[in-house]
Amino acid sequence: MKKIVATGTFDILHPGHIYYLEESKKLGDELWVIVAREKNVVHKPRPIVSEDQRLKMIQSLRCVDHAMLGDHTDMYKPIREIDPAVITIGFNQKWSEDKLKADMDGRGICADVVRISEYTGMPFTSSTKIIEEAVRRRTQ
Repeated sequence: MKKIVATGTFDILHPGHIYYLEESKKLGDELWVIVAREKNVVHKPRPIVSEDQRLKMIQSLRCVDHAMLGDHTDMYKPIREIDPAVITIGFNQKWSEDKLKADMDGRGICADVVRISEYTGMPFTSSTKIIEEAVRRRTQ
C-alpha cells in the first residue's frame, strides 16, 4: 500500500485545493491529509475557518482516505507515524523540495517530495483571492 501525505491550511476550501488533493491521490493508493493547526500557521494570515471545521471539510472529500490535524509542536510527528512513500506540496507552499527532503532524511523519514502544479481551470483558486473579492463586492 503506497501512502501519500498532503499538507496544508485549507482555509476556505476551493477548486485549487481539490486539484492538489486529487493529483496527490494519483501518486499512490491511500491519501492522508494533515490539516495545519491554527497556532502553527505563521507564514500567512491566520485561517478564518477553525481547524476543526477545516478538518471536517477535508474529511468529506472523496479523494481523501484519512485526514488529521497536525501536531501542536512537531510537524514531522504525524508524518513519521503515517510513514508515507511520498509527501506532496502545493505549487504555492513555501517549502524547498530539497530542504524538506533533507529535513525528513535527517529525521529518518524516507519519503519522496513532489510539488503539485497550479490549477488554473477556474478563477477562484486561492483563499486570499476569494476573501479579497468578497470584501470588494461587499464594500461597493
